[in-house]
Amino acid sequence: MSAREDLIRLAKRAASGSASAPDPLWAALTVDAQTARRAAVLMLFGALDDIPAASDKPLAPADLDVLLLERAHTLGSHPGQVAFPGGSIDAQETPVQAALREAAEETGVEAGGVEVLGTLQELGLAHSNFLVTPVLGWWRSPSPVGVVDYAESAQVFRVPVRDLLDPDNRVMATVHRAGRTFDSPAFTVNGVVVWGFTGIVLNGLFEQLGWAVPWDRSRVHPMGV
Repeated sequence: MSAREDLIRLAKRAASGSASAPDPLWAALTVDAQTARRAAVLMLFGALDDIPAASDKPLAPADLDVLLLERAHTLGSHPGQVAFPGGSIDAQETPVQAALREAAEETGVEAGGVEVLGTLQELGLAHSNFLVTPVLGWWRSPSPVGVVDYAESAQVFRVPVRDLLDPDNRVMATVHRAGRTFDSPAFTVNGVVVWGFTGIVLNGLFEQLGWAVPWDRSRVHPMGV
């Protein structure tokens, strides 16, 4: 079974309502659907370039990667955090249309080269009161990507999935806010920490795909935010 076929199977299970969420953190991603704003993100996978994974562990094909971006550190919402391309769904837009439009605006990806495999369950981003639809995509026709607007993004990068799955790159990110402690699964790759909403979503996605491998959840990485 190829990575693309695994993603297609997951999208079909989600469409039929039979997809499970082994990661309990996905179930905790809730907001009030009546008041939340709608958004969509593009989870774009593919074999995009000739940059190999740093990890030599055979956890995934060495050329399989996913598109991510680091938000500008000057933004008022989630500054400096790593995210999937995406944003608010405009009036009369579908989640798929919004995810592709936002990805093009943020990373320069050519939407025509993206094969949309399906959507996953809506997930709540409580901090900014968004109800987010993840859109699964496969890059059938690669196009150059990079930062379109440095006021919005600090960097755009493609991360090898093998490096994300490598237990050596897995930690629990922890942050203290308003007297409370928040923890999330995280990934230390490309000189950044992928944590929070994006870390939770990636962690749950890998669990559902059957790609996840055990890692040491006692390794804590304090976040300075």
